[in-house]
Amino acid sequence: MKKRPFAITVLGWLFIAIGVVSLAMDVRFALARGGGIDEALIFPVHALAVVAGAFMLRGDNWARWLTVLWMAFHIGITVLNAWRGFAFHAIIFAGITYLLFRADARGWFRAEKAAGS
Repeated sequence: MKKRPFAITVLGWLFIAIGVVSLAMDVRFALARGGGIDEALIFPVHALAVVAGAFMLRGDNWARWLTVLWMAFHIGITVLNAWRGFAFHAIIFAGITYLLFRADARGWFRAEKAAGS
């Protein structure tokens, strides 16, 4: 089995942490405000960050694409709100995309899975 690149380890755990913290904040705000459509729509988005991070650590190729789509979605949201947020997310998106598609990362996500998995 190939060794996971350090950048993928950091990104995977970072996305898990972002997702868990965001989900906790969603629950807190939903309880404080009595819930609503906003919480119902954003909850799955934050849950996807946890899923993407966890499966990225496993080496599942679809998880890196989910990560890229997740970041692209956030860019789309921020462009509606503020250009400063858009620029910030675009720079982060570029860095994450670079790390996910470098040669060592491609090797990790292409690594053959053990028989039966």
